[in-house]
Amino acid sequence: MNLSTGCCNMNVDGISQRGGAQGLPVLRATEFVVSNGANLGDPVAHASELILDDLYTLDPDARRLRLTLEIADQSSNFTIAAGTQVGRPGAALHLDCCATFMAPDGSIVEALILVELDRDDMIAGTYVMPLADLRPRTEYALVAVDTETARQKFAALACVSFTRGTRITMADGAQRPIEDIRPGDSVLTRDSGAQTVRWVGQQTVRASGAFAPITIAPGALNNEGPLKLSPNQRLFVYQREDTLGAGRSEVAIKAEYLVNGETVTRGNGGFVEYFQILFDAHEFIFAEGIATESLALDTRTGPALPREIRAKLTAAEAGRPRRAPLARPRPVDLPEGMLDSAIAADVLRKASAH
Repeated sequence: MNLSTGCCNMNVDGISQRGGAQGLPVLRATEFVVSNGANLGDPVAHASELILDDLYTLDPDARRLRLTLEIADQSSNFTIAAGTQVGRPGAALHLDCCATFMAPDGSIVEALILVELDRDDMIAGTYVMPLADLRPRTEYALVAVDTETARQKFAALACVSFTRGTRITMADGAQRPIEDIRPGDSVLTRDSGAQTVRWVGQQTVRASGAFAPITIAPGALNNEGPLKLSPNQRLFVYQREDTLGAGRSEVAIKAEYLVNGETVTRGNGGFVEYFQILFDAHEFIFAEGIATESLALDTRTGPALPREIRAKLTAAEAGRPRRAPLARPRPVDLPEGMLDSAIAADVLRKASAH
């Protein structure tokens, strides 16, 4: 069953998550303004004020800022979290719509529009999160406004995925391509032993931005074969010694933080076929010999799954006995910038060498 039926074009470098919070790189609406059209001179706004065929231009000095959200449920209403670079912590934030723009060369750019509210529920600020590159001094025509699927597109940003051909270690030790795994199959997990697959999703997306796959060359992290996966997917590393000063031997780091242009590279262009694998709980499984996280079903990712699948999993969860807590703690997440990306893979490989 497909996670989505269409193609998405995303470019959301630096997306981060911690607990119920998620950090998003956004532009202030005042940096993306109508340069020709009915709303001439006005910044991009919420859905009811947008007019199709208006042409928008990005300010050459526009700078992306990190907007950090608290996500409590699967609605489109969030709260701005502490530590945000833009917006007032504690303020309500509404995911208003997904706007689609067309460049002169015919390329499409989608952008999520987020609206900050003040204490009187009046608009205090509007932010744009482009899902593909916006080029300065280029006029983009507004061709569509969608208020129905914005939450699903937002949820897709949190999903972690493997590419076609990635070999997953099954419970019996066999290596099986991700596309050949089915619900009911038993996969080896790092923390919980053999676990049953509950759902496998598939989607074909543009290989750009947040969906541009990261390729880890054989041996870069003591992996057996090339591992190609989504940028925000975390890899587990066991340090023989606490080389990183993390205070714990077990650490996890996002694939995108390891890009060095040589042994760890970012793809760009064309399309990529991604697969998501879901268990009763969030797990680390073995992909090409590396412990790598599975999809976590939570308030961020839930809306990206088909409704009937969510209902089925929720019903099944209610009827299952609660699993005993893990005997060992989850790994420490290494934040962006803790390691120089030019040497990060080498440092982690040496720290985990036998």
